[in-house]
Amino acid sequence: MKKQERRREELSAPWMNVACELLKGGGLAGIVVILSLLLCAVLISSGTLSERWMDGAVLAVCVAGAFAGGMYTVRRLRTRTLLLGLGVGAVLFLLLLTAGLLAYDSASLENGGIGVLCACLCGGGISGVLFRQPKKKRRK
Repeated sequence: MKKQERRREELSAPWMNVACELLKGGGLAGIVVILSLLLCAVLISSGTLSERWMDGAVLAVCVAGAFAGGMYTVRRLRTRTLLLGLGVGAVLFLLLLTAGLLAYDSASLENGGIGVLCACLCGGGISGVLFRQPKKKRRK
């Protein structure tokens, strides 16, 4: 009986399922970004990575995080994959912006925020394009 009720809930609000999966993908992307930035910090403090490479490393980490979160979400839902990937990128950017607002007095987009936004959207979009289902071939 519970299985039928759960199925009705899934059919009655499909947008809720999509929103939950987007948030899960954004959370996964955030975890990947935090762990990758921690690794970059360790590499910089040990002298392996030069400090001048940190701006590029932040952008690369944002792309990788959005890609991982987008890959998770796209594989779970399999519909409108590009939009899902871009959605995960937007959720990741909003998570990073919120963390910046909590840590600092003000967070402005002029200090590299536009680059981070583009990196997050690009990472999510790449996952949406790469992991879509192939179209069925028509037979004549």
